[in-house]
Parts: sequence; structure tokens; C-alpha cells
Amino acid sequence: MDRRLYRHRTNRMFAGVCGGLGEYLRIDPTFVRIFFVLLALSNGLGLLIYLLMWIIVPPEDARSISLSESARTGADEIAEHARSMGEDLRNAVHSPNSRTWMYIGAGLIILGVFAFMQSLPWRWLHWMNWSLFWPVVLILGGIALLVRYFRNE
Repeated sequence: MDRRLYRHRTNRMFAGVCGGLGEYLRIDPTFVRIFFVLLALSNGLGLLIYLLMWIIVPPEDARSISLSESARTGADEIAEHARSMGEDLRNAVHSPNSRTWMYIGAGLIILGVFAFMQSLPWRWLHWMNWSLFWPVVLILGGIALLVRYFRNE
């Protein structure tokens, strides 16, 4: 049996890279997605590898396609996805959700309070530093997203 790496058309979140890679490696694509996210957060390399695979790896329905055709197709898909995201962002700015500005304001206040408290000369605040803050923000954000997901399920 000839196994080929391709971008999955149905098991996808953006371009199907993780779905295709998971099928090729015979593992759950969720693990591949987690790997790419962790790699992207640690040093940014995950995003670069994902974009390169989006350009180089052919889509599932293109069985005999050259590398240049695959790259052109991938680049066109990236451009279309970027245009779509730009349009979504433009719509969100022009007609935002009523709570959007509340969340942004609350986030800015929290960041300001944290920065202010960190600059105070109190010894009991020595544990507060930016290297602890951002992982806690990511963890709390992930928990909030999971709670929201399971409530809607």
C-alpha cells in the first residue's frame, strides 16, 4: 500500500496539514495540532513549519501534482485565507460584539495593575514577574475556552 502525505480536506482546522500528517503517521491529528501549537508558542518554529507544509504538501484531491503546482495552490489558499481573516477582522472592528470592548478594557486594566504592582518596592511581591504572568494567562485562557466549549456542547 502506497502511503502519501497530503493535506486532508475534511479533517482540517485551517489547511488540513495536521489532519493529513496525523493520517500519514497513523496518530490522532489532535496530537499533531497540540505539537504544532506548543512548537509555535515555544520558539515560533511551529508556525513556520506549518506554513511551509501548507505550501509544499499537496491537497488530498490532487494525486499527481508537481511541487510548483502544489506550492502555487498552497500560496493561493494562504492568500485567500488571509483575505477572509482580514474581512472578518474588518467586520469585527466596524460592528463589534457588545462585550468585546468590555473584555479589552478589563484586560488592559489587569495588565496595568500587574505592571504597577510589579514596580512597587514591596518585598512580598517578589514572586510577580512577567515570566510567570504569561503562562498563567495562557492556562486561564485555555480553561476559559474549554469551559465555554463544554457548556455549548
